[in-house]
Amino acid sequence: MQIADIMTRDVTLTDPNTTIRDAARKMRDENIGALPVGENDRLVGMVTDRDIAVRGVAEERAPGNCTVRECMSETVYYVFEDEDEARVADVMAEHQVRRLPVLNRDKRLVGIVAVADLARNAGEPTRQAVEGVSQPSQAPRH
Repeated sequence: MQIADIMTRDVTLTDPNTTIRDAARKMRDENIGALPVGENDRLVGMVTDRDIAVRGVAEERAPGNCTVRECMSETVYYVFEDEDEARVADVMAEHQVRRLPVLNRDKRLVGIVAVADLARNAGEPTRQAVEGVSQPSQAPRH
């Protein structure tokens, strides 16, 4: 099954100059944990609720002045809409991420896919993704 068949399509880019307060409110209002960040119609990062907590709040940055750009992850892993769920599971497991932006072949954001989307289809790719994402990171903890 192609990712286009299971992804969430209702997704918009968040401006990197948005405050983390406004980003957090959007996450709360839409009941989501991550926002794709874009500039000039191109994906430039992702900001998660964890990014805001760890890179914003824990660092005592003022939520009304700190921007998404200051807290977002600039390394963005993504998949293309015509790829299959096994590829998504591989990327999620390899990079230990629970959500991936979905791009068309022109590299324009067309959706987002989460582990929950894979879970609705169940099967081997879901098990692979969940196991990979859930493995303890090899990175040192601070």
